[in-house]
Amino acid sequence: MNDFATYQLNEIIEIIGGGTPKRDNPSFWGGDIPWLSVVDFNNDKRYVASTVERITQQGLVGSSTKLLNTGDIIISARGTVGCLAQLSMPMAFNQSCYGLRGKNNVIINDYLYYLLKIKVRELKQKTHGAVFDTITKETFLHINVNIPISINVQKKIAKVLSTLDDKIHLNDQLNQTLESIAQAIFKSWFIDFDPVRAKITAKQTGQDPEFAAMCAISGKSEAELEQMAKEDFAELQATAALFPDELIESELGEVPKGWGLQSLYDTAEFVNGAAFKAKDFSSNTKGLPIIKIAELKQGLSAQTKYTNSTFDKKYKVSSGDIFYSWSGSPETSLDVFKWFGGDGWLNQHIFKINTKNKGQTYFVYYLLKYLKPTLIRLATNKQTTGLGHITVADMKSLQVIKPEEHLFLRYAKIVAPFYEKESLLKQEIINLAMLRDTLLPKLLSGEVALGDVIDG
Repeated sequence: MNDFATYQLNEIIEIIGGGTPKRDNPSFWGGDIPWLSVVDFNNDKRYVASTVERITQQGLVGSSTKLLNTGDIIISARGTVGCLAQLSMPMAFNQSCYGLRGKNNVIINDYLYYLLKIKVRELKQKTHGAVFDTITKETFLHINVNIPISINVQKKIAKVLSTLDDKIHLNDQLNQTLESIAQAIFKSWFIDFDPVRAKITAKQTGQDPEFAAMCAISGKSEAELEQMAKEDFAELQATAALFPDELIESELGEVPKGWGLQSLYDTAEFVNGAAFKAKDFSSNTKGLPIIKIAELKQGLSAQTKYTNSTFDKKYKVSSGDIFYSWSGSPETSLDVFKWFGGDGWLNQHIFKINTKNKGQTYFVYYLLKYLKPTLIRLATNKQTTGLGHITVADMKSLQVIKPEEHLFLRYAKIVAPFYEKESLLKQEIINLAMLRDTLLPKLLSGEVALGDVIDG
């Protein structure tokens, strides 16, 4: 076993307080310096690489905020307590967080990040506050830690865990790329009507409308189309033929001829989750998990509640289902999600979205992704005590496009491989996270020898 030393947590870290530049001074805001708040890193990901807000050098100098270094740790200390991330670039931060930095020759930041991961629950248990739970600098006085004396051993342990986190990060980036491609196709077909507009322009200039639509759909030039394999060309041609060559006026503006309008609520069946009671929860992880917003965002975790009870089948969750969380902080909670985490039961404040075929599933999912900014604004305008809601009445009042069904099915055929690949990557992320979380306490405590992991 490696040699360990025992410390109070505050003895091995530098604790740095943040701040907020004055909001009424425009010269403090909109600059090049990322400025962190908990909304930027409450996603259980190791690294934080971007922020919603940015400040100027004047804002940094003219306020109590500080600039953290690449590799420093950020932890939320008020409200949503205990969220944790490591900075991938220098960032300033607000007063609801602490910046943490390992002391030289005692602990490295990469090891500190993983140490804090297993100490977060203890930190949260020692929080206090008249209204909200709060981590103070004194909180760190009451946390005892054992760490390897050898910095080299710390580096090796952190590297083992970082390898797993890096693979998770890579899979997550691949999923974001697949999602972006599917969203771009959705916007081109169902929002901007690019194939329809290409046909209209071609007709006006005496060109082949179908060929123009094929170029718009594929992103290829006419010369490139002519080099395509016959089967691929025929399939692209069949897709182009599904789009009309005329736009007509509607209450949404111009829409393709033959397409209709519908309310957002009528695009699918939206079923709200169940209101579970304390008596429904099991005392262990037996039974099925209760799927809340946290699980939709981060997957199953040590905080997930389970139940051995049986409920109406309409609340049953399965891999491949999609959901819309309609209540919570507008910027962080209102969103549409795909679920790949197995069977469970759906909690209230989340709609399960039932559709009659995969084409409709993909259409509604990417429609809600496109409408996310609109729905956030709608909820923000009527939020109370920090919470906002999208009601059934809101969804019924929001008009959206209704394409012909054969276009749903064609769209599904194109994006289905992305969806399936994302499912595989998500499952790999789940497995990697389980392995990491199993190894984490054992490596840091010395229960599992570093050599056993590296050699195995």
